[in-house]
Amino acid sequence: MIEQILTASVFASTIRLATPYILAGLGETFSQRSGVLNLGVDGVMLMGAFFAFYTALITGSAVLGVIAALGVGLILGLATAFISVTLKAEQGISGIGIYLFGLGMSELLFQQWIGTPKSVTGFPDIFIPGLSDIEFLGIGEIFFQHNILVYVAFLLIPLSSFVLNHTTLGLMIRAVGQNPQAADAMGVNVTRVRYATVAFCGVMAALAGASLSIALLKVFQQNLTSGLGFIAVALVYFGRWRPYGILAGALLFSFVNAVQLQISAIGLDVPSEFAVMAPYVITIIALVFASKQTEKPTALTRPFERGE
Repeated sequence: MIEQILTASVFASTIRLATPYILAGLGETFSQRSGVLNLGVDGVMLMGAFFAFYTALITGSAVLGVIAALGVGLILGLATAFISVTLKAEQGISGIGIYLFGLGMSELLFQQWIGTPKSVTGFPDIFIPGLSDIEFLGIGEIFFQHNILVYVAFLLIPLSSFVLNHTTLGLMIRAVGQNPQAADAMGVNVTRVRYATVAFCGVMAALAGASLSIALLKVFQQNLTSGLGFIAVALVYFGRWRPYGILAGALLFSFVNAVQLQISAIGLDVPSEFAVMAPYVITIIALVFASKQTEKPTALTRPFERGE
């Protein structure tokens, strides 16, 4: 039975399913490292998913769909920054507001502009020459037969780690998240840094939504994400605000999801409710253990007031 479940296709699905978690989690990591908790990620993902799908549907171009999603994500990211940074609203409540806006608006636009479920061509899988043909342990199928957004997500892991830990920009982001008053005294524009990271979070969340609607599923429906954005926020805590930690958490959650789908596909006598619930239960357990050793950014959720 184990051989039926742990197949190469399951591990390949794990890689694919991890993509939206990685993209959204990386964006949220930058935002939180600068001191801003963005709970509106799921709403931005829904808007990005819808506009990517709709644009791809009417133009036939998945690339234009991604561009549309990035534009929507930037707008919503800047709106979130204005509410949380400029207006200094309570970040948890304002984030839920953005989420509800994205949830309701994406459903309304779907009903008004599309109406019935449709599919798009989306991004095809790219077979890396030479590597995709490796049959040993299914390595070729697992790692080198995916769409472009999968490769982009995994390449962003080392890039994000480098930016946060080895660049002046990363130093400023970390300083603003730990002690904004000290960063301000050293000449860092705290407001500008937080605007940039929250806007980036919006762009990444929208890209995560696009990866769902035009790369992974190639359809759009109401509440397509099913709370995936909130899992991405939780994975930031699980990963201790580090890109490689986000990767580990994303792979864990997507692996359990892939196993659950495989169990359903081969018809094992496991209650469907348990199979659906399992990924979330495992994530909660992992978060409980991870939270005991977590040191969050000191200024997380705290508005910056010059002179305090």
